[in-house]
Amino acid sequence: MKLHELKNVAGAVHRKKRVGCGEGSGHGKTSGVGGKGQKGRSGGSIRPGFEGGQMPLYRKLPHRGFNQFNFRTEPVIVNVGDLAALDAKVKDVNVTVLAEAGLIRKDEKYLKVLGDGEITRALKITAAKFSESAKAKIEKAGGQAIVA
Repeated sequence: MKLHELKNVAGAVHRKKRVGCGEGSGHGKTSGVGGKGQKGRSGGSIRPGFEGGQMPLYRKLPHRGFNQFNFRTEPVIVNVGDLAALDAKVKDVNVTVLAEAGLIRKDEKYLKVLGDGEITRALKITAAKFSESAKAKIEKAGGQAIVA
């Protein structure tokens, strides 16, 4: 299949609604907007939470507290099995080596190594965190798990 052979599924494409083209079209006179009022005017959209001028609920309720959700730092996760797939001449593994290998993005700094998979060769791995199983597998293979 090639790009020029792609077709939409039947019913996916609708014809454009032609409004204001006379009463016979079914979308004449008010063009599907209805009668008078705020929603019948041009530019007459009402923002979410608007209650017709009444004090809206979100302003009546107290807003207390603070939350670190927007400022959290999530670790980028690499498994021990992924490290085993690295090039054979690599002995020291850190964030820059993993970025060059394409396992993580270049701007990542906070690395956590998890224990999924197996590793057979000795590697000196520098990361922010290690799971217990990852540390055990690395040390069993003769490597080092360095917390930086």
